[in-house]
Amino acid sequence: MIVLRAKIRYQKGKSFSRRLRMQDKIPGILYGLDKDPVSLILDHNTVLNFQKKIDFYNKSFFLSIDDKKYIVKVHAIQRHSFKLKLLHIDFMYFKK
Repeated sequence: MIVLRAKIRYQKGKSFSRRLRMQDKIPGILYGLDKDPVSLILDHNTVLNFQKKIDFYNKSFFLSIDDKKYIVKVHAIQRHSFKLKLLHIDFMYFKK
């Protein structure tokens, strides 16, 4: 099963997200199941490689945030219009 690592993102806003993307990181969010949303930082190249697998979109997988694992599914991905770049990713909790 896929395990994707992420860190909690404490700063928000357009300028911070741009700085993340310059460092080959992408912002993301985890939400659902009546829990508070969690803002995330993910490694761009890792997510880009994982998203090439069909299971990334169709099946649930583990998202590891600060040594805690959550079962999630990809809800939405925002991509750059002509570059091979990911801009933002949304995850939803899959099970409690």
